[in-house]
Amino acid sequence: MTVSPVSDTPDPPDAPVLAELPEQVRARVVALAAEVLPAVPRLPAPVRRVADFAPARRARLGGSAIVDALDDEEFRHQVGIQVAARPASGSDPATDAAHAWLVRPDGWEEAVADAVRRLPDRPVRGDDRAARETERLRARLAEAEQALRDLRAEQRGRLDEIKAENTALRRRLGDTRVAEKEARAAAEQAVAERAAAEAAAEERASSLERENRRLRSQVERLEADAGRVRRDARSERDEATVRARLLLETVIDAAAGLRRELALPAVSGAPADRIEEELGGASTAGGATAASATSPAVLEQLLSMPRARLLVDGYNVSKSAWPASALDAQRTRLVTALAPLVARTSAETTVVFDAAESEHRPPVNAPRGVRVLFSPRGVIADDVLRDLVSAEPAGRVVVVVTADQAVARDVARDGARVVPPEVLLELLAR
Repeated sequence: MTVSPVSDTPDPPDAPVLAELPEQVRARVVALAAEVLPAVPRLPAPVRRVADFAPARRARLGGSAIVDALDDEEFRHQVGIQVAARPASGSDPATDAAHAWLVRPDGWEEAVADAVRRLPDRPVRGDDRAARETERLRARLAEAEQALRDLRAEQRGRLDEIKAENTALRRRLGDTRVAEKEARAAAEQAVAERAAAEAAAEERASSLERENRRLRSQVERLEADAGRVRRDARSERDEATVRARLLLETVIDAAAGLRRELALPAVSGAPADRIEEELGGASTAGGATAASATSPAVLEQLLSMPRARLLVDGYNVSKSAWPASALDAQRTRLVTALAPLVARTSAETTVVFDAAESEHRPPVNAPRGVRVLFSPRGVIADDVLRDLVSAEPAGRVVVVVTADQAVARDVARDGARVVPPEVLLELLAR
């Protein structure tokens, strides 16, 4: 039988439906559809359940589901495409009618009607009936045997899968046990290492604590020794100071007697007057030399020596004492605080403020005995202090109050005594 391509044209209203076809044709329709089920896409759920069975078993167990599904034109069309792609499996009228109904080529209605007309309509004789029954039973037996073989093959496949899965599970169980054993051993080792580390840390901490106590006791012992040394040195220094003061007073008295005897006039001015006048100030007082003062008492003794010279790094001292105050307030407070000290010691006192970056020179109401200088434009106060110290003669007591280490080194090299701002501020606070 020649197979025409599947027609996509819609069926005419009077096209025969499956229920109207003879029983033989319906059986062949179900058989043909059952043969191609695995190749049909998007099977309905009832048909999908039997799609993996053998063709004869599909037709037997899923016949009613296939008949119901063929009522869907889309499903029937997909089945027809697969049936048309296969060669015709017979030339009897029932097969021709079923093939034409599923494939539906052009003129399929006439082909179905012609095949139905060719179906035998005479009564079946007894021998023929027996032969057909025998053939039917043989077919059912063959189907049953095939179904049994399929079932056994399926069971063997499932058994193999279960055995393989069981083997894999046993292997995984063994691997898991090995991994668990290794993890337990690693955990035990980690616990042991941690315990050893904690013990070592505790021992180390104990050792450090013992060493700390030993060093602390040693420090206390050394501090006690240092205190004794300082007290002894202070006592010796006080004795030396008394002797020096006694000798100095003797020399001063002798010098005063010599001055009276020779009728020498008093010396006016100081060697640094020229530099101070160039910077804009006027001079009044005079000088000395020695080492730095570490206490207010020693500083006051130095300033009380004849013609002692006191040079103060203005902002360096004022910012240490009153950092929160404005600069003009700092200047006023500093020069005002110096007035009582100058009155007690008669030291020639000059306060130098830095004005290197300013053209303005603010007026300062300096008390008697205190000179106030501002460094020239482009010159810092540190350089002015260096010039003032270098102008003093060797041997004069010159005291420079500053916390600037560079200035301290330079003026100490020229013979001046350097005093930290804290010592001066403590003396001013008395």
